[in-house]
Amino acid sequence: MGYKILSKKEICPNQYEITVDAPYVVRNAKAGQFIIFRVEENGERVPLTIADVDKSTGALTLVFMAVGYSTKKLASLNVGDELIDIAGPLGRPTEIKKYGTVVCLAGGYGAAPCYLIAKAFKEAGNKVYMIMGARNKDLIFWQDKMRDACTELFITTDDGSLGEKGFVTTVLERIIEKEAVNYAIAVGPMPMMRAVAELTRDKGIYTEASMNPIMVDGTGMCGACRVTVGGKTKFACVDGPDFNAHEIDFDEVINRTKIYKDEEKKRSENCNLLSMVK
Repeated sequence: MGYKILSKKEICPNQYEITVDAPYVVRNAKAGQFIIFRVEENGERVPLTIADVDKSTGALTLVFMAVGYSTKKLASLNVGDELIDIAGPLGRPTEIKKYGTVVCLAGGYGAAPCYLIAKAFKEAGNKVYMIMGARNKDLIFWQDKMRDACTELFITTDDGSLGEKGFVTTVLERIIEKEAVNYAIAVGPMPMMRAVAELTRDKGIYTEASMNPIMVDGTGMCGACRVTVGGKTKFACVDGPDFNAHEIDFDEVINRTKIYKDEEKKRSENCNLLSMVK
């Protein structure tokens, strides 16, 4: 049985939102968890964070950027086409409880998983601030959904083309100066999450960061998502993806991520050379 695509749209340049009929996944899905999909038989297994669910219809919403073979293949599918399989929900859900004032910080693609997290915290009785940041206005999406999911929404862009010019940490610092913040969670690029952790560390604000960007196989077997937390080795896919941001060795994760990117660039260049020879 395949998983039929119910809707599909490009929400940002090269970034897509699809909904898939996956009632068995949706039934138990919680904020912060992820799934693994395969587009076709013998295709690679790719993890994606759950962006939204509709418990009444069984529709699963995923947001992804078409950057590799499998995500580009997924982007080429249309409504009515099917994914061969989806496994999930996987990972530990974000711990939702009433803290008081919660700040969710989403950098770029991090806005997708942050939606369900903010919504869950708001439903638990928290005052929820959402800060969305991106390089420019073209990379900001789901503004209306985010406003519904939180108490107040802030938008920052590096170039000032939408919202406030600057970074998510600028807004976070302003909120902290104005009122007590009890919990913060950051989802997005590693440098952004590290900056959030450094800002909240001395202020005694419990902060978590989502390590979902470094996952590969999603079962703890490949070891690509290993991260040092509090001096101990953890695996984002089975022990996380959320960890105490003040205990994460971000330098280690960022350095390893650079190695993966360099290797991927080399493979891509080699494939291009082979194509030219043929």
